[in-house]
Amino acid sequence: MPTLRDVATACGVSPATVSKALNNAPDVGQETAQRIRQRAKELGYHPNAVARTLKTNRSYSIGVLFEDEMHSGLTHEFFSSVLDALKNGVESRGYDVTFISRNLGAASMSYLDHCRYRNCDGVVIANVDFRDPSVAELVASGIPAVTIDYVFDGTSAVMSDNARGMRELVTYVHSQGHRDFALIHGEETAVTRVRMASFYRTCRDLGITVRPDLVIRGQFNNPEACGLVTRSILERRDRPTCIFYPDDIALLGGMTEIERWGLRIPEDISVAGYDGIKLSRFLRPELTTLCQDTQAMGSEAARLLTQAIEENKAFMPQVVMVPGSLQPGGTVAKLHSQSTGIEAGNKRY
Repeated sequence: MPTLRDVATACGVSPATVSKALNNAPDVGQETAQRIRQRAKELGYHPNAVARTLKTNRSYSIGVLFEDEMHSGLTHEFFSSVLDALKNGVESRGYDVTFISRNLGAASMSYLDHCRYRNCDGVVIANVDFRDPSVAELVASGIPAVTIDYVFDGTSAVMSDNARGMRELVTYVHSQGHRDFALIHGEETAVTRVRMASFYRTCRDLGITVRPDLVIRGQFNNPEACGLVTRSILERRDRPTCIFYPDDIALLGGMTEIERWGLRIPEDISVAGYDGIKLSRFLRPELTTLCQDTQAMGSEAARLLTQAIEENKAFMPQVVMVPGSLQPGGTVAKLHSQSTGIEAGNKRY
């Protein structure tokens, strides 16, 4: 394994100059620094992590706190896509990723203790119970943090524009002639509150009366739970023409239940999802959904966190809103409505 001194000898400079060039110090000329970095790459030189930590007082390790009620971990397609983009973003800046939890072997510890144990330079917090005191303790600790889809005062956040996304989705379904909706929403979270408020506001603006008994709690990323809610909707004599689901995975449970009833999508009932997971494009019919930009969300989180670490006290926290895009798909039928609208129980396709 080549050493720093080997690189210095090959370049005809001092080890100190090599160290400065590899750490982007301003007092090494651009041409010299580029030549040193190229030679180091050719020789296969990699800085010693322990030595770099002692010299810079950084671990170059990013903590990721990610826990959901379903304990889906990295099988959670939406958040795994966000975290993959985050991983690529921080690695391109020279950082590694460490997952943070309350457990380390047989020992139990707080999120903050685990971050300190791993000497994390910063932490990304996604899809947790943000009301958990242990999460609040971590955010207030002074360790640079970026949250996903939740805003703490004084902390950077990356937000999917759920208000705009829900508005686009409802407006599209309305444009296809639908006037009678059911909304299955996720558990009580900031994301749910924003989406529900946007749903009600958009319906109001479109002149749609929301039926309170058809706004029903399900669970994010849980096809079984949302399948049961779908059953309760299908049992009604006055079924809606379209059901909105909290995410695409939850919608799969609804599709299964609709098939059990011998009904067809979209000929007998329409459905719309949220997230735009890859699977949604391969279903037949292709799923109508709102695609969240997971690549942009993860990349922005990486940028904000590394910037907060490197700028330290000069960094100003930011909230970045990431828009999604509508995927029309084929699970929402175009209704041939009468001029007075579509009457419940007398729907015509």
